[in-house]
Amino acid sequence: MKDKGNPKTNNVKGITIMSAQVQILGPAFSTFVRSVMLCCQEKGISYETKFEVDGQALSLRDETHLTYHPFGKIPALLHGERKLFETATICRYLDANFDGPALQPEESYEKAKVDQWAAALSIYVDSAIVRKYLLEFAFPKGPDGQVRMDKVAAAEPDVIQMLAIVAQQLSENDFICGDRYSYADAILTPMLDYLVGTPNGQKLLPSGSALRNYTERMQARPSGQAVLKKG
Repeated sequence: MKDKGNPKTNNVKGITIMSAQVQILGPAFSTFVRSVMLCCQEKGISYETKFEVDGQALSLRDETHLTYHPFGKIPALLHGERKLFETATICRYLDANFDGPALQPEESYEKAKVDQWAAALSIYVDSAIVRKYLLEFAFPKGPDGQVRMDKVAAAEPDVIQMLAIVAQQLSENDFICGDRYSYADAILTPMLDYLVGTPNGQKLLPSGSALRNYTERMQARPSGQAVLKKG
């Protein structure tokens, strides 16, 4: 039976305390954490986002963190006694186990295409846009904490190549996998949202372009307003 998507309640000495249905383990600024948050928002799942368990703060790749994600990455998902890692897997699980709008089609081939794009975005596009480009702005490693513009320039051709591939996919679609929102859109959106905000955002995603229009539509969705506006 699917969870209805409403917060749980616990009675403690006559006081009703609301608690989230799931916990997303990781910082809210992470693109992949935001992908899971977007899925929760789209389906109406209550959630908490924090890098701690039972009040104990975690450190990246410490012993406790590795029990939730053996490769020392984020996010992981806690749902009662269940725990999962890897963003696309988490998103599929949330879609299958909670009520709310479907985030993937029922037909096997169309579902496979969502899986395909979710994997490609998580591997190739994330590597070029997030790991090699955006992280230089978020955590600059130059002298006195300056952004290493030589690294930015070196990474930009791959960013442009990935954006061209995504733009082609969106050329005849409102969403990355057709005419309806899927969890693949949740994986893509945080990357583009951050990219727009970089000094080269206008050059990479020009106003009026298909990718910029897509990004703005995703930002304007209620889920985007709830998740992407966070600091």
